[in-house]
Amino acid sequence: MRAARTFAFLAPALVAACAGAPRGAMRAEPRRVIVIVWDGLRPDSINPTDTPNLHQLRESGTDFTDNHAAYPSFTMMNAAALATGASPGTAGFYGNVLWDPRAKGADSAGKPVDFRQPVFSEDYAVLDDLDEAAHGALLAVPTLFDAAHAAGLATAAVGKGGAIYLGDRLRRGPILDEKAALPLAFARELQGARVALPTTTPGAYPAGALALAPDNANPIDNKPTKRLEDGATADPTDENGSPYKAGLEYLVTVYLEQVLPAKDPKLSVLWLRDPDSTQHAYGVGSANYRDALRGDDRLLGRLRAKLAELGRDATTDVIVVSDHGHSNVAGPASLFPLRAVSGGRVGDIDPNGQSVSGMVRLADLLRRAGFAAFDGLPCSNMPVGLGIKADGTPVYPTATDVDGSVCGKAGQKYQIAPLKVPEKLPPGAIVVAVNGGSDYLYVPDGDPAVVRKAVAFLQSRSEVGAIFVAARHGPVAGTLPLPAIRAENAGGRAPDAIVSYDFDENAAVNGVKGTEYAGVLNNASYRGMHGSFSPIDMHSTLVAAGPDFRRGFKDPLPTGNIDVAPTIARLLGIELPRAEGRPLLEALADGPPAGDYRVAARTIAPDAPATGLTVRLPTDPDGKDLDPGKSSYTFELRTKVLTYGGATFTYFDSAKAIRR
Repeated sequence: MRAARTFAFLAPALVAACAGAPRGAMRAEPRRVIVIVWDGLRPDSINPTDTPNLHQLRESGTDFTDNHAAYPSFTMMNAAALATGASPGTAGFYGNVLWDPRAKGADSAGKPVDFRQPVFSEDYAVLDDLDEAAHGALLAVPTLFDAAHAAGLATAAVGKGGAIYLGDRLRRGPILDEKAALPLAFARELQGARVALPTTTPGAYPAGALALAPDNANPIDNKPTKRLEDGATADPTDENGSPYKAGLEYLVTVYLEQVLPAKDPKLSVLWLRDPDSTQHAYGVGSANYRDALRGDDRLLGRLRAKLAELGRDATTDVIVVSDHGHSNVAGPASLFPLRAVSGGRVGDIDPNGQSVSGMVRLADLLRRAGFAAFDGLPCSNMPVGLGIKADGTPVYPTATDVDGSVCGKAGQKYQIAPLKVPEKLPPGAIVVAVNGGSDYLYVPDGDPAVVRKAVAFLQSRSEVGAIFVAARHGPVAGTLPLPAIRAENAGGRAPDAIVSYDFDENAAVNGVKGTEYAGVLNNASYRGMHGSFSPIDMHSTLVAAGPDFRRGFKDPLPTGNIDVAPTIARLLGIELPRAEGRPLLEALADGPPAGDYRVAARTIAPDAPATGLTVRLPTDPDGKDLDPGKSSYTFELRTKVLTYGGATFTYFDSAKAIRR
């Protein structure tokens, strides 16, 4: 194991603004805080039928009615924000998928990782590899868990791989995710209690340090996604329920029966991958999505019952937060009408049907336009997600790799060939880290001319939304610099450009509003996605209840995931001075009234639009289908600015492209 690192905590920046607020250290009885992350939970998904426990918690406690995800609205980006209370530029972390070819190592299954390709960071071993490449500073600021341990407080992190590990990379634990139980002493404790371990746990330790018990079945028994007859597309009509319930039940049960009673952690994080993973597969509003909501809610009910059984409910604050919202993947119905899906097949146009479009492989579009673009992905086969036009023809025709020379497997069907990053990159190369609702562009040789040319091309594609460019490239027409969204990093870790895909917050699929284009994350044909600058993705859930929070309070002020860690630090009486968020004092039982704060809505736009463009429609990847009469591009970044005690905090609502 890596040796523990020490952190030098700086003087708090917001002491004056927060003076007089309640401090955990002043209480006779110490507080406990449990953070439950419902991954991808939209605030409008909470209702008395599917989520009665969460609905009751929201109505009886504090409901933060205008909470914001960190942008880009990815899980790992928001895991960093929740862990540190800092922006991506300050924390220096850019998950979910990022590109760092300096790294070396293997994943949690022991499989060597080719870090020449962009990598998916939801894996503790991959994070260790990246941390090693960053000389132990994967996050450039201390985490809430660091501060808790520095103060001698016990912690626990349970749930989704990568997301819970990011805040406690020194494995002080206990940590339990889908891949491993950490540290070794905790894994052995579970074995001693005859609790099954995630089957890849032994790989977290030196050879021979830990062996699975003979009867150790796989407790993370995720079910496969049901597909249509094409074998590639998820069936949105499936009603077999969330594929992830068994694994979530196991993780939470271990926390409730083994960790909570025996370890009595003062800070716990439980990260539930539902409803996000089920929404990705089947879409928001599907039958399985609702089953995922009900499953999470039952686990919340069990947690609250256990706290009452242990007599800790009166000293425990429970915070339920989501890392981001979630949208259905779809292009505009005028180009890609919704279609009926039944019997495993896509049928005729049906205004009440399912999406048959929305997935974008950006590196392929760049390559077709003459760029040396790579994304590290193999062959793509998404006969529905890549688009079925109004006349029934596909945007990308399907081909067959007859001899295996294209995709590596004879007979494999595909629509887009592999675009692996070569060992030696050509001049002017672009590496695309595909993330979903937004993608990252890296230009390894740092040529501003390549960046400008690529941006001009992206502005011409109507699938693309707001574009933000690293400040080192200077002003680029029609864009804003990364500092405008607090994504510029002084250490040079930021991508050269962050590209949000276009969205329609009012378009509906499955009776649920909010659609967006999405990059082909993990080369999967997802029906649900997030990561964009849509107001749907950017507005996440935040609910809190317990002895320190106001009862029956609807907080009207803008808040953000970046504020959660500073708030918890205040509840526990510990310091988190590098945090950029604010303690949510107005929600505390003896905090200041919301009327003491000032809020102003502000819209930011590029200084000048990009002009002279030929705007191209997504119905043809070669750009032959044009959007006549449009030749310029800009966008509007909508924000809210909160002022209190002489400090200001900016929250990002949305950023929408405008083509005229």
